[in-house]
Amino acid sequence: MYFTKFSSYFKLIALTILFSVCFWFIFYFNVPGKIGFNNVSLETVFFNYDGPNYMVISKCGYNKNCIGPNFSLPQPLEYYPAHLPGYPMMITFISNFISTPKAMLLITLAGSIFLSLILFEFFKLFMKEKKAFWLSVLFLFFPARFFVLRQIGAPETWFLATIIASIFYFKKGKYLSAAIFAAIAQSLKTPGVLLFASYGIIAIYELIKTKNFWLVFKKYFWFILTPITIFLIFNLYRIQTGDFWAYFHSGDNFHLNALPYLVFISTKSWINTIWLEDIIYIYLIAIYGVYRLFKKYKFDIIAIFPAIFTLATLFVAHRDISRYIAPVYPFLLLAFAKFLNKKSIKIIFLILLPAIILYSINFVAGNVAPIADWAPYL
Repeated sequence: MYFTKFSSYFKLIALTILFSVCFWFIFYFNVPGKIGFNNVSLETVFFNYDGPNYMVISKCGYNKNCIGPNFSLPQPLEYYPAHLPGYPMMITFISNFISTPKAMLLITLAGSIFLSLILFEFFKLFMKEKKAFWLSVLFLFFPARFFVLRQIGAPETWFLATIIASIFYFKKGKYLSAAIFAAIAQSLKTPGVLLFASYGIIAIYELIKTKNFWLVFKKYFWFILTPITIFLIFNLYRIQTGDFWAYFHSGDNFHLNALPYLVFISTKSWINTIWLEDIIYIYLIAIYGVYRLFKKYKFDIIAIFPAIFTLATLFVAHRDISRYIAPVYPFLLLAFAKFLNKKSIKIIFLILLPAIILYSINFVAGNVAPIADWAPYL
């Protein structure tokens, strides 16, 4: 009886671990090299961007006197504060027990498990358990870009998990828990501020609607933890780099622009390609998904957050839009839940699964930092 009650959780945990470990084994045994790709190894996974950057921060913090003599990635030392400390701090803790590259993958996997479970709980707020379970399984693989992020050194699994956890607890009326997870999300990636902005918009809406300042204040007070987190991170930068505003002085790292759709100017430094048609389809699905969320949930955090995030992404000029818009993905699954739960879609997904795996192998095999000596990372 006890096992039956929790069987969905056990299945999600098992599937999340199984597919990540299988993916790593593909590289460990150089399967890609045997089927036509370049030769690879597990180190290929370790040194996928932005994993090496986070390992450097895990080893040295943002101390240039430590980074400079020990690591030789082709980027200025000022670039590292572009990567927030939440994820590398987790790596540092686990690396007390195993090597830093393995600790990094283990932290990503732990975040992936947390994401699968909290997403399942989140979906159950809106649909029956069976349908919620399928969407959670689907998100293990699709979109394919996020499947890659589940397997390498990247903070996105934790970032999305804490965003979903924050909104889940907000919907449950547990505002302190929601604020804590929002603050953790902010420690992982700077777009976490968009979750704070979304809560702010909801607070203003409720204030206009109720005209009860103290009621709204008591409900949203704890979300001050998010700007406090930003202040603490910037103060860490001041201590380790001497520059409180080091994040804004990290070089060619800001991809937000005053106008939307500048991603289609191929001469920009983080684009450098004319092959950009797929981005139009990403925008189409995201905007239509947000429309469906507003149509069904009205002026709710479920619609407001993905709307704010999608709008912000329109102003990003970077080739990897599919990564930048990743926090919207769970809400798009919710928007298209009825369609995605059709038997025909499940069959089509199974047909596409080999394509997702091959895409992911190709991406990971080609997105490797040029590291000649990986001994300092161990």
